[in-house]
Order: sequence, then structure tokens, then C-alpha cells
Amino acid sequence: MYHIAERNCKLPIQPSPDPAATRALLHSVARMHYESAMSQVDIAKRLGVSTATVSRMLQRARAEGIVRIEIPDLVAADELGDTLRQRLGLEAVAVVETPSVNALAALAGPVGEILGRAGLSPGSVLAVGWGRAIRAILDAGLPQIPGVLIVPATGGMQQHLPHFQVNEFVRLAAEQVGGVPHFIHAPYLPSLATRSAFLADPAIAESVALWDRIDAALVGIGLPHAQNSPEASAATPDEQALVDAVGDVIRHYFDASGRLVDWEGEGRMIAASPEQLRRIPLVIGAAIGVDKVDAILGAVRAGFVTALVTDVRTAGVLLTRT
Repeated sequence: MYHIAERNCKLPIQPSPDPAATRALLHSVARMHYESAMSQVDIAKRLGVSTATVSRMLQRARAEGIVRIEIPDLVAADELGDTLRQRLGLEAVAVVETPSVNALAALAGPVGEILGRAGLSPGSVLAVGWGRAIRAILDAGLPQIPGVLIVPATGGMQQHLPHFQVNEFVRLAAEQVGGVPHFIHAPYLPSLATRSAFLADPAIAESVALWDRIDAALVGIGLPHAQNSPEASAATPDEQALVDAVGDVIRHYFDASGRLVDWEGEGRMIAASPEQLRRIPLVIGAAIGVDKVDAILGAVRAGFVTALVTDVRTAGVLLTRT
């Protein structure tokens, strides 16, 4: 990071013995190099001097304090996470340095650590949401938690893309942790006429009943649909029209203050309700990207997540907003 002291001045072509004029020249050369990204060769051509002269002028500009080069200290991810946890009032925050490739998979380790500290035991209920982050985490793997019951947090999506396959996520999670899968073979958004029939099915009713006793959940935090293409988010026209929503958790939408944003499908979804989400002792929200900062804050304020797993860059922006 470069700081160059401001001063209005004209650029003399030849150096002057006048100290003020000399300082003005140094200032202008520094601005050309550090702010306009001009090379020393180009500056030398403009001034009609040698490159060596420009190099000496830049060194002198630093020596006289015209240019100050600062390298800020790196904040450790653990320290960043702890500060963010306190600011947001969450149970846990894990911040990771993400690789340039498959960044979402880097969240799997912290998710496993948080689940490992949750005290889950045989018969505990772990709910799983859907989305790209959840898919990447499950592809990377969860730790062994034998005997845990795994249930989808929503019904299924009539979509072919891999990140919509919530029942497959349940199967994979149960296989990884050594748990027992409970599937919901019903759409997340049935018609009002068919919703009651789906919920009356004994197998579906058994899985849905587990939502009242969820001990932990792993969910993605979604973007508003104005920032997603319809095929990427499988949004209905009514969902796409939610201009006040900053994000969602399993299709429960909220604004920047955390207030629920109603839509026509809210009353007919087959999904854990907002009240059920808020009663869960541990809800891990997984999200990466500065474009998700508003959605993350809204999810926290809505009471939909009690823990967060994200990356350093997103955490840094979140800190500036809290």
C-alpha cells in the first residue's frame, strides 16, 4: 500500500536548486510511478532524464517521507474468526484460507471440527440442506459420528443439477458419518392440493417429524435471485420478484435486517420452518464470497444460523460491516 502526501504543483522539466521545486518534482515523479503505474523508463522519457535519475528520485522521495510504503500485518484466520464470532454473537465461526481451485471444499474441515464439538451421539438428528457449498463439503467428507440420524432439511427439487439433490446429500452424509439416512421423497414446493397427501405418507411423515428434534444442521446461505440465473437457483417467478430479499436459508427469505420476506410458496413448502430452524442448537451456515455478505448478515439476524464457516476475504468484509 502506498501513501503519497497531497500537494498541488506543476512539473518542472529540469531539476531546480529551489528546495520547494525539487520536492514538487519528487512528488510528481512518485505519483507517476506509484499511482499511475508508469515505469521508470516511461517517466525518464517524459522528463528527458535517465532511468538512473528517476530511480534516485524515487529513492529520495521515500527517504524524505513523500512516499510511505506500508505492509499491513496479516491477521491470522483463527483470530479473524474469533473476532467475527464475538461481533456476530454466534456459537462458532471458522475462517479458512481458500485455495484458488475448489475453494468450497476447504470448508469441510472446519465443518467437521464444529460438528465434532457438538456432542452428537447415536440418535441425534443432523439435518442437511442443499446447494453448491453443501455439495462441496460432502464431496470432501464429514467425520465419523456413528448412529446419527440424517434427514433432509427440505423436500426435493425437480432439477437435474448436482447441487439440488438433497436426498443424495443425505445418503452421502450418512455413509460418511456412519449414520442412518431418512429420506423425503416429496417435492419441496408441492401444490396446496397435494401437500397434505405427501405429508400423510407414513415414510415422509416419519422423516418430517425429525425436524422437531434436530440437534444440528448444515445449510447453505443463498443469494437473492436477482444475482442468480433462474436455472442456477431453480427460482419460481414469485421468488425472482422478491426485490427486498438479500438471501435465503432453505428458501426462507429475509431482508437485510433479518425480517422474513413472505412469498406465495412459504405456506406450501415441505421444509423445516423458520421456527424449527431457530430452535436448533447448532445451525452451521456455509458461504464464501463478498457477494454473500448481505445474505450472511441477514441469516444471522434472522436467527437462522448459529455458526458460520467462510473464507478470509469474506470474513474481512463482514468485519467492516459489523
